[in-house]
Amino acid sequence: MLHRLDRRRGKGGRLRGAGRYWQLYLMALVPMAAVFIFHYIPIYGIQVAFRKYNPRLGFWGSEWVGLKYIRQFVEYPKFWQIIWNTLRINLLGLIKFPFPIILAIMFNDLKDGWFKRTAQMITYAPHFVSTVVLCSMVLLFLNRETGVVNVIISAFGGTPRNIMADPKAFAPVFVISSLWQNLGWDTIIYLAALSSLSLELIDAAKVDGANHLQIIFNIYLPHLLPTTIVLFLLNMGHMISVGFEKVFLLQNPLNLETSTVLSTFVYQKGLIDGQISFSTAVDVFSSAISILMVVFFNGLSRKFTETSLW
Repeated sequence: MLHRLDRRRGKGGRLRGAGRYWQLYLMALVPMAAVFIFHYIPIYGIQVAFRKYNPRLGFWGSEWVGLKYIRQFVEYPKFWQIIWNTLRINLLGLIKFPFPIILAIMFNDLKDGWFKRTAQMITYAPHFVSTVVLCSMVLLFLNRETGVVNVIISAFGGTPRNIMADPKAFAPVFVISSLWQNLGWDTIIYLAALSSLSLELIDAAKVDGANHLQIIFNIYLPHLLPTTIVLFLLNMGHMISVGFEKVFLLQNPLNLETSTVLSTFVYQKGLIDGQISFSTAVDVFSSAISILMVVFFNGLSRKFTETSLW
């Protein structure tokens, strides 16, 4: 009887708390509505991947074909090349993962002043440059005749080359430009994590004779480990996908061999060739693999560490 009474009081307390902070719940309705409208309602259209879609007949009037288009993609002659191109860019992108951590530790150790503010502003600025402008800058930097990269190569006695025409150079150019664009922005979350680090712990380590390098490896990095694992797991959800805009803008007929990834393939088949059902099936396939990868790596993280997404 007392247990039931406590439960009723608990529910009443939660309701009173909700009523007390109704303004916060009202503010939360706007982003929740946006997520529902733009992320959940479109799920209804996934059925296009399993139908021979005819716009005149609509979703339910089109013939159901099951996994036909997914099998068609798996049997596509360039299936493994497209998958490898996508994975290659993302695997190469893992190289840039430690750099925001290193930069965050450097910023954290700097004293507040004009130099720290200026350095942060310079590293954050490229993130706010639009993808179109950034890709235009990359193409200008790599221009065979006037690009700064080839000017430097010529100054050291090398031979200028059309870098963007080399299929092997596409992935490195993509990753390096992404590092330049997002390095400063990616440090923000690590700086936020370091702001909660106890200064007394650092002072105690100094009293015990620890040098700065030992403090970094024994205090900073263990403190950042949970944040790093969570971000790594979230990145695993994008391992089988690459942002469309940047790849498309850096792509040209000479580097298609390595620049054709899943997102550009979906664009080509869906909007250019008009194969709506087939392109949707490819996108669903990509999303399914991404979910499986997140679940798999989250399971590994939960098994071997104390941090996981769920």
